[in-house]
Amino acid sequence: MPRPQNSPLAPRQARSRESLRRLLQAAAAVIGEKGLEGATIPRIASRAGLSPGAVYRRFRDKDALLRTLLLETLHATDQRTEELLTPELARRYSLPEFARKVVASTLHSYRKHAGLLRALTQFTRSHPSAALRKQADEIEVRNFRRIVEFLLTKRSEIKHPDPDRAVPFALMLVALALREMVILDVLSQTWSPLMPKDDAQLVEELTRTLLSYLGCEAEGYPHRRAHP
Repeated sequence: MPRPQNSPLAPRQARSRESLRRLLQAAAAVIGEKGLEGATIPRIASRAGLSPGAVYRRFRDKDALLRTLLLETLHATDQRTEELLTPELARRYSLPEFARKVVASTLHSYRKHAGLLRALTQFTRSHPSAALRKQADEIEVRNFRRIVEFLLTKRSEIKHPDPDRAVPFALMLVALALREMVILDVLSQTWSPLMPKDDAQLVEELTRTLLSYLGCEAEGYPHRRAHP
């Protein structure tokens, strides 16, 4: 039997959800600033306006909190992708226009949340739970597939002989390049002369790479056809 809408449980549930939201936001902010080691429960609790005891009443330890933060972050990203990639959007943009938007928005998000994403990547890769790593992978793959399927709605603009193989591979190359350069920050300053001089140029070069692999001809992105 459903509870009446004026049940005292409803306000408590609303307060609990708001408390969890503030706690996860605080955890994301502290981890982004301090990294995994510096993100202590007292720091996170203080940022959220809670006591450490309130955090421990919800999560048994820091690992449990970070597991929730990881999965909530991945789910939120997947949900935003699903909401964004509508049929109306597909009608509005050509493949080259959308490819550039994908690269630019991904770079912007990575720059904005680099510290958090770096820490969560480290947390996931080093976590002893194979089940957690699998769950995180499944959410990321689902999000990735959404973008692949959206790009494939522009199949008529793709000249690669096997679009179903080419689109995910090309997207993966771009994603890995951005992850290495921005999130993991693996390139030292010694590499700077060989890299694009700024983010605008990086977006242009990665978009060119993506479109060239797909064999897509577009003004501003000339390429040499690799496939007869």
